[in-house]
Amino acid sequence: MQFAKRLACAALTFVVSNMSPAFAAREKLVIGITQFPSTFHPNIDAMAAKSYIHAMVARPFTTYDKDWNLVCMLCTELPTIENGLAKPELTADGKQGIAVTYTIQAKATWGDGVAVTTKDAVFTWKVGRHQKSGVGNIELYRSIYKIDTLSDKSFTLHFDKLTFDYNGINDFNLLPAHLEEKKFSEPGAYKNRTAYDTDALNKGLFFGPYLMTEMATGSHVVLEPNPTWYGRPPKFKQIVVRAIGNTAALEANLLSGGIDMIAGELGLTIDQAISFEKRHKQKYDILYKPGLVYEHIDLNLENPFLQDLRVRKALVHAIDRQTISERLFGGRQPVAHTSVNPLDWVFADDVPKYGYDPKQAATLLDAAGWRMGDTGFRINGQGQKLGFELMTTAGNRTRELVQQILQSQWKAVGIDVRIKNEPARVFFGQTMTERRYTGMGMYAWMSSPENIPRTTLHSNHIPTKSNNFSGQNYTSYKNPAMDELLERIETELDKSKRLVLWRQLQHIYARDLPVIPLYFRANAFILPKWLSGVEPTGHQYSTTLWVENWEIRP
Repeated sequence: MQFAKRLACAALTFVVSNMSPAFAAREKLVIGITQFPSTFHPNIDAMAAKSYIHAMVARPFTTYDKDWNLVCMLCTELPTIENGLAKPELTADGKQGIAVTYTIQAKATWGDGVAVTTKDAVFTWKVGRHQKSGVGNIELYRSIYKIDTLSDKSFTLHFDKLTFDYNGINDFNLLPAHLEEKKFSEPGAYKNRTAYDTDALNKGLFFGPYLMTEMATGSHVVLEPNPTWYGRPPKFKQIVVRAIGNTAALEANLLSGGIDMIAGELGLTIDQAISFEKRHKQKYDILYKPGLVYEHIDLNLENPFLQDLRVRKALVHAIDRQTISERLFGGRQPVAHTSVNPLDWVFADDVPKYGYDPKQAATLLDAAGWRMGDTGFRINGQGQKLGFELMTTAGNRTRELVQQILQSQWKAVGIDVRIKNEPARVFFGQTMTERRYTGMGMYAWMSSPENIPRTTLHSNHIPTKSNNFSGQNYTSYKNPAMDELLERIETELDKSKRLVLWRQLQHIYARDLPVIPLYFRANAFILPKWLSGVEPTGHQYSTTLWVENWEIRP
Protein backbone atom coordinates (compact mmCIF):
# COMPACT_ATOMS: atom_id res chain seq x y z
CA MET A 1 0.00 0.00 0.00
CA GLN A 2 2.79 2.45 0.90
CA PHE A 3 4.60 1.65 -2.33
CA ALA A 4 1.45 2.33 -4.33
CA LYS A 5 0.94 5.62 -2.53
CA ARG A 6 4.46 6.78 -3.24
CA LEU A 7 4.06 5.91 -6.91
CA ALA A 8 0.83 7.91 -7.03
CA CYS A 9 2.44 10.92 -5.39
CA ALA A 10 5.43 10.80 -7.68
CA ALA A 11 3.23 10.55 -10.75
CA LEU A 12 1.12 13.44 -9.54
CA THR A 13 4.14 15.63 -9.00
CA PHE A 14 5.36 14.91 -12.52
CA VAL A 15 1.98 15.60 -14.12
CA VAL A 16 1.32 18.80 -12.22
CA SER A 17 4.71 20.21 -13.10
CA ASN A 18 3.82 19.81 -16.78
CA MET A 19 0.27 21.09 -16.57
CA SER A 20 -0.96 24.37 -17.89
CA PRO A 21 -2.42 26.61 -15.15
CA ALA A 22 -5.95 25.96 -16.43
CA PHE A 23 -5.44 22.18 -16.32
CA ALA A 24 -3.86 22.29 -12.87
CA ALA A 25 -6.91 24.13 -11.56
CA ARG A 26 -8.95 21.02 -12.31
CA GLU A 27 -7.63 19.40 -9.18
CA LYS A 28 -10.74 21.08 -7.81
CA LEU A 29 -14.16 19.91 -8.98
CA VAL A 30 -17.26 22.04 -8.40
CA ILE A 31 -20.59 20.23 -8.63
CA GLY A 32 -23.99 21.90 -8.89
CA ILE A 33 -27.11 20.35 -7.33
CA THR A 34 -30.59 21.79 -6.82
CA GLN A 35 -31.08 21.04 -3.11
CA PHE A 36 -29.29 21.40 0.21
CA PRO A 37 -29.72 18.65 2.84
CA SER A 38 -32.08 19.24 5.74
CA THR A 39 -29.69 17.16 7.90
CA PHE A 40 -26.40 15.34 7.38
CA HIS A 41 -27.43 12.40 9.55
CA PRO A 42 -27.34 9.40 7.19
CA ASN A 43 -30.41 7.67 8.67
CA ILE A 44 -32.74 10.60 9.33
CA ASP A 45 -34.83 12.22 6.56
CA ALA A 46 -34.78 10.59 3.12
CA MET A 47 -33.33 13.23 0.83
CA ALA A 48 -31.32 12.75 -2.36
CA ALA A 49 -29.08 15.76 -1.69
CA LYS A 50 -27.87 14.26 1.56
CA SER A 51 -27.33 10.82 0.02
CA TYR A 52 -25.36 12.39 -2.84
CA ILE A 53 -22.93 14.14 -0.46
CA HIS A 54 -22.83 11.39 2.16
CA ALA A 55 -21.75 8.84 -0.45
CA MET A 56 -18.44 10.71 -0.75
CA VAL A 57 -17.71 10.76 2.98
CA ALA A 58 -18.92 7.29 4.00
CA ARG A 59 -19.97 3.97 2.49
CA PRO A 60 -22.86 1.56 3.10
CA PHE A 61 -22.19 -2.08 3.91
CA THR A 62 -23.95 -3.12 0.70
CA THR A 63 -25.38 -1.36 -2.33
CA TYR A 64 -26.46 -1.89 -5.94
CA ASP A 65 -23.88 -1.10 -8.59
CA LYS A 66 -24.43 0.37 -12.06
CA ASP A 67 -25.36 -3.09 -13.37
CA TRP A 68 -27.99 -3.45 -10.61
CA ASN A 69 -26.03 -6.17 -8.83
CA LEU A 70 -25.85 -6.23 -5.02
CA VAL A 71 -22.24 -5.69 -3.95
CA CYS A 72 -20.20 -5.13 -0.79
CA MET A 73 -18.68 -1.72 0.00
CA LEU A 74 -17.87 -1.50 3.71
CA CYS A 75 -18.05 -5.29 4.07
CA THR A 76 -15.34 -7.57 2.70
CA GLU A 77 -17.55 -10.32 1.23
CA LEU A 78 -21.24 -10.45 0.39
CA PRO A 79 -22.85 -13.05 2.68
CA THR A 80 -24.87 -15.76 0.97
CA ILE A 81 -26.42 -19.04 2.01
CA GLU A 82 -24.12 -20.71 -0.53
CA ASN A 83 -20.86 -19.38 1.00
CA GLY A 84 -22.04 -20.12 4.54
CA LEU A 85 -22.01 -16.51 5.76
CA ALA A 86 -25.82 -16.54 5.84
CA LYS A 87 -27.56 -19.35 7.70
CA PRO A 88 -31.33 -19.88 7.94
CA GLU A 89 -32.42 -20.40 11.55
CA LEU A 90 -35.52 -20.44 13.71
CA THR A 91 -36.28 -17.52 16.00
CA ALA A 92 -37.12 -18.02 19.69
CA ASP A 93 -40.82 -18.18 18.81
CA GLY A 94 -40.26 -20.78 16.11
CA LYS A 95 -40.46 -18.54 13.05
CA GLN A 96 -38.13 -18.77 10.07
CA GLY A 97 -35.30 -16.27 10.37
CA ILE A 98 -31.72 -15.97 9.18
CA ALA A 99 -28.33 -15.14 10.65
CA VAL A 100 -26.11 -13.07 8.36
CA THR A 101 -22.44 -12.40 9.08
CA TYR A 102 -20.53 -9.34 7.85
CA THR A 103 -16.89 -8.39 8.19
CA ILE A 104 -15.88 -4.72 8.13
CA GLN A 105 -12.98 -3.65 5.93
CA ALA A 106 -9.83 -4.14 8.04
CA LYS A 107 -8.46 -0.64 7.46
CA ALA A 108 -11.78 1.23 7.73
CA THR A 109 -11.14 4.14 10.10
CA TRP A 110 -13.12 7.22 11.07
CA GLY A 111 -11.53 10.48 9.97
CA ASP A 112 -10.33 11.24 13.52
CA GLY A 113 -8.27 8.03 13.61
CA VAL A 114 -10.71 5.83 15.57
CA ALA A 115 -11.20 2.42 13.98
CA VAL A 116 -14.57 1.54 12.48
CA THR A 117 -15.67 -1.48 14.54
CA THR A 118 -18.59 -3.66 15.50
CA LYS A 119 -19.22 -1.28 18.40
CA ASP A 120 -20.43 1.20 15.77
CA ALA A 121 -22.65 -1.46 14.21
CA VAL A 122 -24.28 -2.31 17.55
CA PHE A 123 -24.82 1.37 18.35
CA THR A 124 -26.33 2.04 14.90
CA TRP A 125 -28.74 -0.84 15.47
CA LYS A 126 -29.80 0.52 18.86
CA VAL A 127 -30.48 3.95 17.38
CA GLY A 128 -32.30 2.54 14.37
CA ARG A 129 -34.74 0.38 16.31
CA HIS A 130 -35.65 2.98 18.93
CA GLN A 131 -39.18 4.26 18.36
CA LYS A 132 -38.22 7.88 19.03
CA SER A 133 -34.91 8.12 17.17
CA GLY A 134 -36.50 9.62 14.04
CA VAL A 135 -34.82 7.09 11.74
CA GLY A 136 -36.61 6.62 8.41
CA ASN A 137 -36.22 2.88 7.75
CA ILE A 138 -37.02 1.68 11.26
CA GLU A 139 -38.35 -1.62 9.87
CA LEU A 140 -34.84 -2.77 8.91
CA TYR A 141 -33.60 -2.31 12.46
CA ARG A 142 -36.73 -3.75 14.05
CA SER A 143 -36.35 -6.89 11.96
CA ILE A 144 -32.82 -7.35 13.34
CA TYR A 145 -33.69 -8.73 16.79
CA LYS A 146 -30.14 -9.54 17.90
CA ILE A 147 -26.50 -8.81 17.03
CA ASP A 148 -23.61 -11.11 17.92
CA THR A 149 -20.19 -9.47 18.07
CA LEU A 150 -17.62 -11.96 16.78
CA SER A 151 -14.62 -9.61 16.80
CA ASP A 152 -13.83 -5.93 16.46
CA LYS A 153 -14.47 -6.24 12.74
CA SER A 154 -16.99 -9.07 12.42
CA PHE A 155 -20.62 -9.41 13.56
CA THR A 156 -23.75 -11.44 12.90
CA LEU A 157 -27.20 -9.95 12.39
CA HIS A 158 -30.16 -12.12 13.37
CA PHE A 159 -33.27 -11.30 11.34
CA ASP A 160 -36.75 -12.33 12.48
CA LYS A 161 -37.66 -13.42 8.95
CA LEU A 162 -35.98 -14.91 5.90
CA THR A 163 -36.46 -12.48 3.02
CA PHE A 164 -35.48 -12.77 -0.63
CA ASP A 165 -33.02 -9.88 -0.13
CA TYR A 166 -31.70 -11.15 3.20
CA ASN A 167 -28.10 -10.00 2.59
CA GLY A 168 -28.82 -6.45 1.43
CA ILE A 169 -28.42 -3.99 4.31
CA ASN A 170 -28.08 -0.90 2.13
CA ASP A 171 -29.82 1.33 4.67
CA PHE A 172 -27.67 0.19 7.61
CA ASN A 173 -25.61 3.39 7.51
CA LEU A 174 -22.97 3.25 10.21
CA LEU A 175 -22.85 5.85 13.01
CA PRO A 176 -19.71 6.62 15.07
CA ALA A 177 -20.46 5.36 18.58
CA HIS A 178 -17.57 7.33 20.09
CA LEU A 179 -19.22 10.60 19.05
CA GLU A 180 -22.94 9.86 18.95
CA GLU A 181 -23.51 7.66 22.01
CA LYS A 182 -23.72 10.60 24.43
CA LYS A 183 -25.96 12.47 22.00
CA PHE A 184 -28.36 9.52 22.11
CA SER A 185 -28.73 9.57 25.91
CA GLU A 186 -32.16 11.14 25.37
CA PRO A 187 -33.52 9.33 22.28
CA GLY A 188 -36.47 11.68 21.81
CA ALA A 189 -34.11 14.67 21.54
CA TYR A 190 -31.45 12.87 19.47
CA LYS A 191 -32.83 14.03 16.13
CA ASN A 192 -32.00 17.63 17.07
CA ARG A 193 -28.76 16.95 18.97
CA THR A 194 -26.85 14.67 16.62
CA ALA A 195 -23.28 15.74 15.87
CA TYR A 196 -24.10 15.46 12.17
CA ASP A 197 -25.94 18.77 12.61
CA THR A 198 -24.35 20.38 15.69
CA ASP A 199 -20.74 19.51 14.76
CA ALA A 200 -21.03 18.66 11.07
CA LEU A 201 -17.32 19.18 10.28
CA ASN A 202 -16.09 16.74 12.91
CA LYS A 203 -13.73 14.36 11.10
CA GLY A 204 -14.91 11.48 13.25
CA LEU A 205 -18.27 11.44 11.48
CA PHE A 206 -16.77 10.24 8.20
CA PHE A 207 -14.76 7.29 6.89
CA GLY A 208 -15.12 7.64 3.11
CA PRO A 209 -12.64 8.91 0.51
CA TYR A 210 -13.42 12.52 1.49
CA LEU A 211 -14.01 14.56 4.65
CA MET A 212 -16.37 17.49 4.89
CA THR A 213 -14.16 20.47 5.75
CA GLU A 214 -16.50 23.42 5.19
CA MET A 215 -20.25 23.85 5.20
CA ALA A 216 -22.53 26.85 4.69
CA THR A 217 -26.17 25.92 5.27
CA GLY A 218 -28.23 26.30 2.14
CA SER A 219 -25.18 27.18 0.06
CA HIS A 220 -22.34 24.65 -0.24
CA VAL A 221 -20.09 22.03 1.29
CA VAL A 222 -16.38 21.54 0.70
CA LEU A 223 -14.85 18.05 0.67
CA GLU A 224 -11.15 17.17 0.89
CA PRO A 225 -9.36 13.79 0.80
CA ASN A 226 -9.56 11.68 3.93
CA PRO A 227 -6.07 10.49 5.01
CA THR A 228 -7.62 7.48 6.81
CA TRP A 229 -9.52 6.23 3.71
CA TYR A 230 -8.85 2.55 3.11
CA GLY A 231 -9.66 2.40 -0.60
CA ARG A 232 -8.36 3.78 -3.87
CA PRO A 233 -7.10 7.36 -3.34
CA PRO A 234 -9.46 9.98 -4.82
CA LYS A 235 -8.09 12.14 -7.63
CA PHE A 236 -9.39 15.59 -6.72
CA LYS A 237 -7.78 17.59 -3.94
CA GLN A 238 -11.05 19.38 -3.34
CA ILE A 239 -14.67 18.85 -4.31
CA VAL A 240 -17.20 21.62 -3.77
CA VAL A 241 -20.91 20.81 -3.92
CA ARG A 242 -22.98 23.94 -4.46
CA ALA A 243 -26.73 24.02 -3.92
CA ILE A 244 -28.48 26.25 -6.47
CA GLY A 245 -32.21 25.81 -6.07
CA ASN A 246 -33.24 27.59 -9.26
CA THR A 247 -32.51 25.39 -12.27
CA ALA A 248 -32.13 28.37 -14.61
CA ALA A 249 -29.48 29.78 -12.26
CA LEU A 250 -27.87 26.34 -12.14
CA GLU A 251 -27.42 26.37 -15.92
CA ALA A 252 -26.13 29.95 -15.85
CA ASN A 253 -23.52 29.03 -13.25
CA LEU A 254 -22.33 26.16 -15.42
CA LEU A 255 -21.91 28.37 -18.47
CA SER A 256 -20.14 31.10 -16.48
CA GLY A 257 -17.68 28.64 -14.92
CA GLY A 258 -19.10 28.90 -11.41
CA ILE A 259 -19.57 25.13 -11.43
CA ASP A 260 -17.95 22.39 -13.53
CA MET A 261 -20.81 19.91 -13.77
CA ILE A 262 -24.47 19.39 -12.92
CA ALA A 263 -25.34 16.21 -11.04
CA GLY A 264 -27.86 14.03 -12.83
CA GLU A 265 -29.40 12.96 -9.54
CA LEU A 266 -30.35 16.55 -8.65
CA GLY A 267 -29.90 18.77 -11.67
CA LEU A 268 -31.57 19.88 -14.86
CA THR A 269 -34.80 18.29 -15.92
CA ILE A 270 -34.98 16.40 -19.20
CA ASP A 271 -36.56 19.30 -21.10
CA GLN A 272 -33.85 21.67 -19.90
CA ALA A 273 -31.13 19.18 -20.72
CA ILE A 274 -32.42 18.61 -24.25
CA SER A 275 -32.45 22.35 -24.84
CA PHE A 276 -29.00 22.71 -23.29
CA GLU A 277 -27.58 19.94 -25.47
CA LYS A 278 -28.74 21.64 -28.66
CA ARG A 279 -26.80 24.75 -27.70
CA HIS A 280 -23.72 23.44 -25.92
CA LYS A 281 -23.02 19.82 -26.86
CA GLN A 282 -19.59 20.78 -28.20
CA LYS A 283 -18.41 21.75 -24.71
CA TYR A 284 -20.16 19.18 -22.51
CA ASP A 285 -21.05 15.52 -22.41
CA ILE A 286 -24.77 15.02 -21.74
CA LEU A 287 -25.73 11.57 -20.48
CA TYR A 288 -29.39 10.54 -20.26
CA LYS A 289 -30.14 7.74 -17.84
CA PRO A 290 -33.70 6.39 -17.47
CA GLY A 291 -34.13 4.91 -14.05
CA LEU A 292 -36.15 4.07 -10.99
CA VAL A 293 -37.22 7.63 -10.23
CA TYR A 294 -40.95 8.04 -9.66
CA GLU A 295 -42.42 11.54 -9.90
CA HIS A 296 -45.79 11.63 -8.17
CA ILE A 297 -48.11 13.64 -5.94
CA ASP A 298 -48.69 12.44 -2.40
CA LEU A 299 -52.26 12.95 -1.23
CA ASN A 300 -52.96 13.69 2.42
CA LEU A 301 -55.59 11.03 3.07
CA GLU A 302 -56.53 12.66 6.35
CA ASN A 303 -58.03 15.47 4.28
CA PRO A 304 -61.77 14.60 4.25
CA PHE A 305 -62.17 15.62 0.60
CA LEU A 306 -59.35 13.27 -0.47
CA GLN A 307 -60.72 10.34 1.50
CA ASP A 308 -63.34 9.90 -1.22
CA LEU A 309 -61.90 7.58 -3.88
CA ARG A 310 -64.15 9.17 -6.50
CA VAL A 311 -62.42 12.52 -5.93
CA ARG A 312 -58.98 10.91 -6.22
CA LYS A 313 -59.95 9.20 -9.47
CA ALA A 314 -61.38 12.46 -10.82
CA LEU A 315 -58.11 14.25 -10.03
CA VAL A 316 -56.21 11.77 -12.21
CA HIS A 317 -58.76 11.70 -15.05
CA ALA A 318 -58.67 15.50 -15.22
CA ILE A 319 -54.96 15.77 -16.09
CA ASP A 320 -53.34 14.98 -19.44
CA ARG A 321 -50.17 13.23 -18.31
CA GLN A 322 -49.35 11.85 -21.76
CA THR A 323 -49.30 15.29 -23.36
CA ILE A 324 -47.22 16.65 -20.48
CA SER A 325 -44.68 13.88 -21.06
CA GLU A 326 -44.56 14.41 -24.82
CA ARG A 327 -44.45 18.20 -24.87
CA LEU A 328 -42.22 18.86 -21.87
CA PHE A 329 -39.96 15.81 -21.96
CA GLY A 330 -39.91 14.72 -25.58
CA GLY A 331 -41.52 11.42 -24.60
CA ARG A 332 -38.41 10.40 -22.62
CA GLN A 333 -40.34 10.18 -19.35
CA PRO A 334 -43.21 7.66 -19.64
CA VAL A 335 -46.50 8.12 -17.79
CA ALA A 336 -46.65 6.17 -14.52
CA HIS A 337 -49.70 4.20 -13.42
CA THR A 338 -48.15 2.77 -10.24
CA SER A 339 -44.86 3.20 -8.41
CA VAL A 340 -43.23 0.22 -10.19
CA ASN A 341 -41.09 1.19 -13.17
CA PRO A 342 -41.32 -0.74 -16.49
CA LEU A 343 -37.53 -1.22 -16.20
CA ASP A 344 -38.06 -3.38 -13.11
CA TRP A 345 -38.65 -7.08 -13.71
CA VAL A 346 -41.68 -7.11 -11.37
CA PHE A 347 -43.57 -4.50 -13.43
CA ALA A 348 -47.21 -5.34 -14.29
CA ASP A 349 -48.73 -3.70 -17.36
CA ASP A 350 -52.36 -4.77 -16.78
CA VAL A 351 -53.19 -2.48 -13.86
CA PRO A 352 -56.18 -0.08 -13.92
CA LYS A 353 -55.28 3.05 -15.86
CA TYR A 354 -56.88 6.48 -15.67
CA GLY A 355 -56.51 8.26 -18.99
CA TYR A 356 -57.24 11.90 -19.67
CA ASP A 357 -61.04 12.13 -19.54
CA PRO A 358 -62.46 15.41 -18.19
CA LYS A 359 -66.03 14.20 -18.75
CA GLN A 360 -65.42 11.13 -16.60
CA ALA A 361 -63.80 13.37 -13.97
CA ALA A 362 -66.92 15.56 -13.93
CA THR A 363 -69.18 12.52 -13.63
CA LEU A 364 -67.21 11.23 -10.66
CA LEU A 365 -67.30 14.61 -8.92
CA ASP A 366 -71.05 14.89 -9.49
CA ALA A 367 -71.52 11.44 -7.98
CA ALA A 368 -69.41 12.45 -4.99
CA GLY A 369 -71.74 15.38 -4.27
CA TRP A 370 -69.63 18.17 -5.71
CA ARG A 371 -71.77 20.37 -7.96
CA MET A 372 -70.45 23.23 -10.10
CA GLY A 373 -70.97 26.55 -8.35
CA ASP A 374 -71.46 30.07 -9.71
CA THR A 375 -67.74 30.87 -9.30
CA GLY A 376 -66.66 28.07 -11.63
CA PHE A 377 -65.57 25.84 -8.76
CA ARG A 378 -67.41 22.92 -7.25
CA ILE A 379 -69.12 23.06 -3.87
CA ASN A 380 -70.74 20.41 -1.70
CA GLY A 381 -74.01 20.43 0.23
CA GLN A 382 -72.40 22.36 3.08
CA GLY A 383 -71.23 25.10 0.73
CA GLN A 384 -67.58 24.07 0.96
CA LYS A 385 -65.42 24.65 -2.11
CA LEU A 386 -63.47 21.71 -3.54
CA GLY A 387 -59.92 22.96 -3.31
CA PHE A 388 -56.44 21.84 -2.33
CA GLU A 389 -52.96 23.17 -1.74
CA LEU A 390 -50.31 21.79 -4.13
CA MET A 391 -46.75 21.98 -2.81
CA THR A 392 -43.33 21.12 -4.21
CA THR A 393 -39.70 22.26 -4.07
CA ALA A 394 -39.30 25.95 -4.84
CA GLY A 395 -37.05 26.96 -7.76
CA ASN A 396 -37.48 23.81 -9.84
CA ARG A 397 -38.63 25.41 -13.10
CA THR A 398 -40.11 22.26 -14.62
CA ARG A 399 -42.01 21.25 -11.49
CA GLU A 400 -43.40 24.75 -11.26
CA LEU A 401 -44.48 24.56 -14.92
CA VAL A 402 -46.12 21.18 -14.33
CA GLN A 403 -47.91 22.69 -11.33
CA GLN A 404 -49.36 25.44 -13.50
CA ILE A 405 -50.56 22.94 -16.11
CA LEU A 406 -52.18 20.78 -13.43
CA GLN A 407 -53.76 23.81 -11.80
CA SER A 408 -55.29 24.84 -15.13
CA GLN A 409 -56.56 21.35 -16.00
CA TRP A 410 -58.08 20.85 -12.56
CA LYS A 411 -59.73 24.26 -12.75
CA ALA A 412 -61.40 23.16 -15.98
CA VAL A 413 -63.37 20.52 -14.02
CA GLY A 414 -64.10 22.86 -11.10
CA ILE A 415 -61.27 22.04 -8.66
CA ASP A 416 -59.49 25.01 -7.05
CA VAL A 417 -55.77 24.33 -6.59
CA ARG A 418 -53.49 26.81 -4.84
CA ILE A 419 -49.75 26.56 -5.36
CA LYS A 420 -47.48 26.87 -2.34
CA ASN A 421 -43.80 25.93 -2.66
CA GLU A 422 -40.94 25.77 -0.16
CA PRO A 423 -37.14 25.35 -0.19
CA ALA A 424 -36.25 21.67 -0.47
CA ARG A 425 -34.71 21.45 3.01
CA VAL A 426 -38.00 22.71 4.52
CA PHE A 427 -40.28 20.75 2.21
CA PHE A 428 -38.50 17.46 2.92
CA GLY A 429 -37.17 18.22 6.39
CA GLN A 430 -40.51 19.26 7.92
CA THR A 431 -43.50 19.59 5.62
CA MET A 432 -43.54 16.05 4.21
CA THR A 433 -41.63 14.27 6.99
CA GLU A 434 -43.97 15.65 9.65
CA ARG A 435 -47.01 15.52 7.36
CA ARG A 436 -47.72 19.24 7.65
CA TYR A 437 -49.05 19.48 4.10
CA THR A 438 -52.83 19.74 3.87
CA GLY A 439 -53.53 18.50 0.36
CA MET A 440 -50.87 17.52 -2.17
CA GLY A 441 -47.08 17.22 -2.19
CA MET A 442 -45.25 16.70 -5.50
CA TYR A 443 -41.79 15.13 -5.49
CA ALA A 444 -39.96 11.96 -6.56
CA TRP A 445 -39.07 8.70 -4.89
CA MET A 446 -35.81 7.09 -5.99
CA SER A 447 -35.65 3.35 -5.44
CA SER A 448 -33.49 0.31 -6.02
CA PRO A 449 -34.35 -2.79 -8.10
CA GLU A 450 -37.34 -4.72 -6.71
CA ASN A 451 -37.58 -2.32 -3.82
CA ILE A 452 -40.52 -3.19 -1.58
CA PRO A 453 -42.37 0.07 -0.78
CA ARG A 454 -42.96 -0.94 2.82
CA THR A 455 -41.95 2.34 4.44
CA THR A 456 -44.16 4.36 2.07
CA LEU A 457 -47.27 2.13 2.02
CA HIS A 458 -47.42 0.06 5.23
CA SER A 459 -49.76 1.43 7.90
CA ASN A 460 -47.08 0.89 10.57
CA HIS A 461 -44.87 3.50 8.89
CA ILE A 462 -47.07 6.58 9.15
CA PRO A 463 -44.96 9.37 10.70
CA THR A 464 -46.55 10.72 13.88
CA LYS A 465 -45.46 12.85 16.81
CA SER A 466 -45.53 9.76 19.04
CA ASN A 467 -42.92 7.96 16.90
CA ASN A 468 -40.92 11.17 16.38
CA PHE A 469 -41.99 11.15 12.73
CA SER A 470 -40.26 7.90 11.77
CA GLY A 471 -41.45 6.24 8.58
CA GLN A 472 -42.22 7.53 5.08
CA ASN A 473 -45.94 6.84 4.67
CA TYR A 474 -46.64 10.55 4.31
CA THR A 475 -50.11 9.95 2.83
CA SER A 476 -51.38 8.12 5.94
CA TYR A 477 -52.45 5.25 3.66
CA LYS A 478 -54.02 2.29 5.47
CA ASN A 479 -55.08 -0.93 3.80
CA PRO A 480 -54.79 -4.30 5.59
CA ALA A 481 -54.59 -6.12 2.24
CA MET A 482 -51.61 -3.97 1.23
CA ASP A 483 -49.94 -4.53 4.61
CA GLU A 484 -50.30 -8.30 4.18
CA LEU A 485 -48.91 -8.23 0.63
CA LEU A 486 -45.87 -6.22 1.70
CA GLU A 487 -45.16 -8.84 4.36
CA ARG A 488 -45.66 -11.76 1.98
CA ILE A 489 -43.49 -10.37 -0.81
CA GLU A 490 -40.57 -9.91 1.58
CA THR A 491 -40.54 -13.55 2.62
CA GLU A 492 -41.36 -15.20 -0.72
CA LEU A 493 -38.12 -16.68 -2.07
CA ASP A 494 -39.66 -18.17 -5.23
CA LYS A 495 -39.37 -15.51 -7.97
CA SER A 496 -42.35 -16.75 -9.96
CA LYS A 497 -44.60 -16.66 -6.90
CA ARG A 498 -43.20 -13.29 -5.89
CA LEU A 499 -44.05 -11.91 -9.33
CA VAL A 500 -47.72 -12.84 -8.77
CA LEU A 501 -47.70 -11.01 -5.43
CA TRP A 502 -46.08 -7.93 -6.99
CA ARG A 503 -48.86 -7.86 -9.60
CA GLN A 504 -51.46 -7.92 -6.83
CA LEU A 505 -49.69 -5.04 -5.06
CA GLN A 506 -49.69 -2.90 -8.18
CA HIS A 507 -53.38 -3.58 -8.78
CA ILE A 508 -54.30 -2.50 -5.25
CA TYR A 509 -52.12 0.58 -5.57
CA ALA A 510 -53.73 1.59 -8.86
CA ARG A 511 -57.20 0.93 -7.49
CA ASP A 512 -56.74 2.80 -4.18
CA LEU A 513 -54.72 5.74 -5.58
CA PRO A 514 -53.02 6.88 -2.36
CA VAL A 515 -50.98 9.13 -4.65
CA ILE A 516 -51.33 10.59 -8.13
CA PRO A 517 -48.76 8.84 -10.37
CA LEU A 518 -47.21 11.26 -12.85
CA TYR A 519 -44.22 9.82 -14.75
CA PHE A 520 -40.94 7.97 -14.43
CA ARG A 521 -38.03 10.33 -14.69
CA ALA A 522 -34.83 10.07 -16.63
CA ASN A 523 -31.80 11.88 -15.21
CA ALA A 524 -29.57 14.11 -17.30
CA PHE A 525 -25.90 14.33 -16.33
CA ILE A 526 -24.13 17.45 -17.64
CA LEU A 527 -20.40 16.74 -17.49
CA PRO A 528 -17.30 18.57 -18.69
CA LYS A 529 -15.51 16.71 -21.46
CA TRP A 530 -12.35 16.54 -19.34
CA LEU A 531 -14.04 14.44 -16.63
CA SER A 532 -14.24 10.65 -16.81
CA GLY A 533 -15.41 7.87 -14.51
CA VAL A 534 -18.92 9.14 -13.73
CA GLU A 535 -21.23 6.17 -14.33
CA PRO A 536 -24.98 6.72 -13.77
CA THR A 537 -26.71 3.86 -11.97
CA GLY A 538 -30.38 4.35 -12.85
CA HIS A 539 -31.44 3.73 -9.25
CA GLN A 540 -31.38 5.47 -5.89
CA TYR A 541 -27.70 4.87 -5.14
CA SER A 542 -25.77 7.75 -6.62
CA THR A 543 -22.69 7.98 -8.82
CA THR A 544 -20.75 9.51 -5.89
CA LEU A 545 -20.44 6.09 -4.25
CA TRP A 546 -17.63 5.57 -6.75
CA VAL A 547 -16.21 9.12 -6.65
CA GLU A 548 -12.68 7.76 -6.20
CA ASN A 549 -12.92 6.52 -9.81
CA TRP A 550 -13.57 10.03 -11.16
CA GLU A 551 -10.55 11.51 -12.87
CA ILE A 552 -9.29 14.02 -15.39
CA ARG A 553 -8.88 12.87 -18.95
CA PRO A 554 -5.33 13.54 -20.22
